[in-house]
Amino acid sequence: MSSTNAQTAQFRQRDPAAAPRLLLALTFLLLLWPGLHYSELDLSVLFDSDSSSAMGALLGNAWPPAHDQAFLELLWHSTLETLAIAIAGIALALPVALLAALLATRALSRAALHQNGSPALAGRLLRWPLRALLILLRSVPEIVWALLLVRAVGLGPSAGVLAIAISYSGMLGKVFMEIFESVDQRPARALVGAGAPRLMAFLYGILPNAAAEMLSYTVYRWECALRASVVMGFVGAGGLGQQLELSLRMFAGDEVLTILLVFLLLVLLADQLSRLLRKRLV
Repeated sequence: MSSTNAQTAQFRQRDPAAAPRLLLALTFLLLLWPGLHYSELDLSVLFDSDSSSAMGALLGNAWPPAHDQAFLELLWHSTLETLAIAIAGIALALPVALLAALLATRALSRAALHQNGSPALAGRLLRWPLRALLILLRSVPEIVWALLLVRAVGLGPSAGVLAIAISYSGMLGKVFMEIFESVDQRPARALVGAGAPRLMAFLYGILPNAAAEMLSYTVYRWECALRASVVMGFVGAGGLGQQLELSLRMFAGDEVLTILLVFLLLVLLADQLSRLLRKRLV
């Protein structure tokens, strides 16, 4: 028994990360309680009689799933609308993100390419507002943009497309900018040293090294946009989310179950497609 205690004490002495891990765990527990308090989490409402009866009524009507022809045709149209929102939103966000990343990155500054000290004041004055704009675009969630745009352009998928385009242009632009700065800069510096302009140095020195990571992240963001387009449907931006919200209002459990099954299949297909594309691109 004494040998076991000695081994335990020796192990503790050999583990320099034990104290930081314990401190981190205690900090997490201390922050958990005020988080639960201010979020007003109350699991007992799930077992309240009114809540249980409402959920029971919805689940009682959920089987069998709705499969009449009129509803399936409406569901097919909503599914295509959801796919179109995600694809169009990413397509609009990409050129804005790429242009903003090119102008905001430090990788193309003369100081970085020539390694001649601190960047020029004019370059910093151009990059700071662009970086602030990217922060603004990505700091507002796409569902908030959708709420604002529904009031501007009306109900329908246009609001969802614009919301994804605005929010994801900030996300993609920020990540593209960091990718440009993290790849090997030596090929671009060699091209600039040989007399090539900065745009050619980017196209032949930076972009080939960054393309695979950029494409991988873009595919991932398209997968996220597909999920976001469903959520935005609850605020009137079209797609499966809007149809799901209507079915929930009518307590049509069979329609809700069918929509959830279609959404599950859609997410699985998107996940497999994105995984296949990443394997080919990375």
